[in-house]
Amino acid sequence: MAGPAAAVADTRVAVRRSLVAAGVAQQPPPRLLVACSGGADSLALAAAVGFLTRRGDVRGSAVVVDHGLQEHSADVADRAAEACERCGLDPVLRSRVTVPATGEGPEAGARRARYEALEAAATRVAAVAVLTGHTRDDQAEQVLLGLARGSGARSLAGMPAARPLGAAGNGPLLLRPFLGLARETTEAACQEQELRPWQDPHNSDPAYARVRARRALTLLEEELGPGLRAALARSAALLAQDAATLEELAGRALADLGGPPWPVERLAELPAAVRGRFWRAGLTGAGVPASALSAVHLSAVEALVTDWHGQGPVALPGRWRASRRAAAVHLEVAPGTAG
Repeated sequence: MAGPAAAVADTRVAVRRSLVAAGVAQQPPPRLLVACSGGADSLALAAAVGFLTRRGDVRGSAVVVDHGLQEHSADVADRAAEACERCGLDPVLRSRVTVPATGEGPEAGARRARYEALEAAATRVAAVAVLTGHTRDDQAEQVLLGLARGSGARSLAGMPAARPLGAAGNGPLLLRPFLGLARETTEAACQEQELRPWQDPHNSDPAYARVRARRALTLLEEELGPGLRAALARSAALLAQDAATLEELAGRALADLGGPPWPVERLAELPAAVRGRFWRAGLTGAGVPASALSAVHLSAVEALVTDWHGQGPVALPGRWRASRRAAAVHLEVAPGTAG
């Protein structure tokens, strides 16, 4: 008896490997929640999880998030939900969200609203993991955008294959099983299983940075040869290992030095790459808002150790400030702004 088509098998194997690597493959079968938009990537993921559900390996469910940003978005969400049900996922939830005006652009606002909806849906169905359909192509686009923005190693490491969901880091796991698969594989898997993906018009709108990155990658591959997307994804995986090690070292240093004030002599002993991560962890751990903390802020705080010439306090988000006094870096809320 012939097995499934290669693309279909690849998607199923990718999900299994993701669950094993994350320690989710267990008895009784774990409850999984597939985030489905109706596009090829998430439909292929829904089909793979549906297959594992029918085998009794997992208990698959799904959530379709409607951002309300396009005309007839509710109809698109309904069709995606129906496709998930045909794949054997149950329950299939629908979540309509309002995209906030964050000042960071529509992509950032939609992403924030989406992940809040995913976390709420995971709680509702008691899922141990939420699965998204991000592919190797998405990873390459993320890395290219990071390069264009001059980002550091953590950003260039791209999207992690697994991480805790939620701001506090104590929610269910967020898994991306398809980061090792090309987008053409998910498209072929849909075709083989007679799934009809929705073609998001935003995927061809150059107003979105990810669309421009996708076009740029196509041009680069034409000039440099095929395989660029896979090479960028491999670079991201290598950088992820390096970034994780540096963050672990910074965490150890923070545990050793404790909270502020931090002695300059001890800070100067840390390697620069570790100290940079120490600042981010130490400042946000003390209460500085992580979302507003920029490289400019961190560079100014770093100068209190490496380029000290009597400069005044460094203004930080959330009305915090860092200053150097008595051979130590102090962190405090600016006088008169508490509360």
